[in-house]
Order: sequence, then structure tokens, then C-alpha cells
Amino acid sequence: MGNGIVHSFWKQKVEKEPCDAGAIPAPATSMQKLASLQKTRVQRLRRAGFSFSQIAKRLKIEKGGSLSMWSKDIKLTPAQRTRLKKREISGEIKGSKRAKAKRAGSRIIETAFLRKKSIKEIGVLTERDLFILGVGMYWSEGYTYPGGEQVGFTNSDPKLILLILKWFKEICKISKERITLHIKVNKLHQKRIPEIESYWSKLTRIPFHQFTKTTIIKTKPNKIYPHPETYMGTLRITVKQGTSLRRKIHGWIEGLIRNT
Repeated sequence: MGNGIVHSFWKQKVEKEPCDAGAIPAPATSMQKLASLQKTRVQRLRRAGFSFSQIAKRLKIEKGGSLSMWSKDIKLTPAQRTRLKKREISGEIKGSKRAKAKRAGSRIIETAFLRKKSIKEIGVLTERDLFILGVGMYWSEGYTYPGGEQVGFTNSDPKLILLILKWFKEICKISKERITLHIKVNKLHQKRIPEIESYWSKLTRIPFHQFTKTTIIKTKPNKIYPHPETYMGTLRITVKQGTSLRRKIHGWIEGLIRNT
């Protein structure tokens, strides 16, 4: 019975004095204080018109749920929205430029690597390599029209010119004295003829007296040169007394055709 009285007493005391009556809230923790301060900073920056990315970067916080949740009731002015939109577009442009520059850098590295590798794959040309190469070049750019007896080669690329001259000399055994050169220049560059003639003479190391008179082309050129000063016309190489060589070259070309 005594136990019943004690139980009844405590039951009445609990009902009259709830456990939270007059309770003092626990003091905020340091984490809670920091979160409250961070929230205030976020809202202040958002009201000033900063984007979420700017706020996250400035306060060094994650651009996550808390940032947008703390700012959800803040309305930006039309001027602030316009400014942020312009900044977004500008950022996209800058990002695109950075990506483009990165791709360009990758292409430069890849190009340099492949160039070095390809040069190594070619190695040193043997006499037969030069022989086959020259036949192919002549077949493409040389005089091969039916019934002709003249040996000739025309091009504007100085590297090809030097290579075919090497072929004539080392493979065909043609002396430099048997070479005649002829330049064709468009009328737009007529005033540069002395410069162009000097260029080809120095490049080939063939004196002016082995050049025939330069021809001026009067038709409008199809190719537009971004740097007109690099235009040097075209150079035609002909070999004196080249009938026998022409026939041999025709045979070499036929040999290539039959063995491919």
C-alpha cells in the first residue's frame, strides 16, 4: 500500500510540474553560431546582387542546398538579374575560349610529336628511294603529254623544285648547264619581277643567263595570297637535248604502273 501512495504522489507531481516547464534553452553551439553567421553573409551578398557562384567562391563554401535555401526568399531587382545574365554569357564565352586554347595546345603538341615520329620513319633516302620519288613527281608535274619529246617540270613550291633538280642531277645525270629556267608571273606582281627572278636564281644556284624571258600572265589569279610578298610565280624547268631522257622517263613511269 505504501508503494501505491508513493506512486500516486509522484504521478500528481509530474502532472502539476511538467518536465519542460520553465526550462532554459541550451546555449547555441559554436557550429550553430557559425551557420547563423554564414547564413547572414550569404543573404547580404545575395541582396547585393551576387550570383550563387560568386557567393560560394567569396565565402569559400559549397554551392549546394544550404546556399540556395538561405536565399530562396530574396528577390533580385531587374537590374541585378540583367547584370548576372550578362556575366553568365561572358563566362560562357571565356570558358569557350579557354577550351579552344586548350584544344589548340593539344593539337600543337600532337602535331610536333607526329612530325618528329614521321621524319624518323622516313629516315635517310637511298639512291633508289630518290629514283622512285622523282619518277612519281615527274609523272605528276612533268611533261608527259603524248608525242612530246621535251623534258620539263613546272611548280611553284621551292622544295619540290629543289628536289626535282636533285633528281635530274643525281639520278638522270643532267649537268646544271643543260638546265633552262622560265618564270611565269601574274600581272598583279609585274613590278616585282626583278625580285622574283633574283629569288629563283639564288634558290636554284643557276645564273640569270640560263633563264628565258619572264612571262606575264594577264588573267585574274584564282588564288588570293594573304601575304602577297610571298608570291613568287611558277618556275618551269626544261632540259636541253632531253629526248632520250624523256623516253626513259616514260619507261620508268610504265614500270611503276605495271608493278603497282
